[in-house]
Amino acid sequence: MFVCWRCVRVLRSALLCVQPSVTPVSPLPAGAADLRYRSTTSSHSSASLLPQMLSVSPRERWESCGVRYLTDPQKSVSPHGQTSSSVLKQSKGETAPGEAFKLHRSVSFPAAQTLIDLDAVPCPSPFEEISEEDAIQIAVPSDLPPVTFTLRDYVDKSETLRRLVELGVDLSKLEQRPNVGSMLVRLDFQADVAPRLLFLKDLGVEDSQLGLLLTKNPFILTESLENLQARASYLTSKKFSSESVAAMVSKAPYLLNFSVKRLDNRLGFFQEQLGLSAQKTRDVVTRLPRLLCGSLEPIKENLKVCELEFGFRKNEIQHIVTKVPKVLTANKRKLTQVFDFIHNIMGVPHSLIANFPQVLNAKFLRIRERHLFLEYLGRAHYDPGHPNYVSLERLVALPDETFCSEVALASLDDFERFQKTL
Repeated sequence: MFVCWRCVRVLRSALLCVQPSVTPVSPLPAGAADLRYRSTTSSHSSASLLPQMLSVSPRERWESCGVRYLTDPQKSVSPHGQTSSSVLKQSKGETAPGEAFKLHRSVSFPAAQTLIDLDAVPCPSPFEEISEEDAIQIAVPSDLPPVTFTLRDYVDKSETLRRLVELGVDLSKLEQRPNVGSMLVRLDFQADVAPRLLFLKDLGVEDSQLGLLLTKNPFILTESLENLQARASYLTSKKFSSESVAAMVSKAPYLLNFSVKRLDNRLGFFQEQLGLSAQKTRDVVTRLPRLLCGSLEPIKENLKVCELEFGFRKNEIQHIVTKVPKVLTANKRKLTQVFDFIHNIMGVPHSLIANFPQVLNAKFLRIRERHLFLEYLGRAHYDPGHPNYVSLERLVALPDETFCSEVALASLDDFERFQKTL
């Protein structure tokens, strides 16, 4: 081993703190032998040994740590790790010029501390034939990046993601949801995705709706086909038509993720609470299938609000829910604000509101602006017996131009200037 003077200085400073595991065999001066003994038995710090180490010659310090001077590696080696020429030169005290930088370590270190010469390890030839057992054990690294923050890096490598993009799935929305991206990467298209896509197509879901459905509910790809078929069969057994089932699944993508027991309990709840027939219950659920997926607490609260706070009768609530099922899931604050303005400010009775319940689903700002404009013109008459009667349907359903020309009998510019005064 050949080292430069800078490496010798590093080794020399490091050997001050190393306790040799094998005592040297060459005779050393008394001071150096005593120093070696203290270094292996005492607990003195290296700083306390430094003056004594410096008092010994460099040759003795190296030999005290098991380092021998080497002149010719081809010459015979003594049983203690020294070449015959180095022993001869040591006994005579001779050292050839430049040999102080040629060192040979004779200390035996533990196997765990033995350095491996990587250059000595033979490299296998690329043309060398190997057995089938060895070929099977070769680990081939994946082409997919191990860590990423976007699914875009996987699209070119994953058949599943590429096919989902072709279907219209928005991966930018899915990657923002926790654990969805890793789930999609692990799916196999032929084994996991294709059978469920065929099931949805057989159910009646249109091709244009598949991408939107999977964007909203990618977890349907992890549901077993037996469960999906059982839930679809349950809806069919409750006399939902195949077109209704397909429309419900398209409008409420999470519908088939719920068990048959949950679906049966929801249908029974609406039929019991609303007092509707089986056919009307199916109509309500078909028009708003998310009633079977969401929580029942907002629905119960809105039913109590309509009955206790608004003062609608039971049959009026049934009529409102049948015409506008969204009333059951509407925001309570917004629903109360609209009803209070229509009933208490505009003076519209309950019967007229129940006949046209779509007004409860209209925007409050539109109702307020148009009513105040009609009131400013003196045409705010909502009694059916009045000659200039304005129905709630014409009040909220017509566009601005038609409303101004047919109901308010004014120009659109007048209405826009009036809106600026509010």
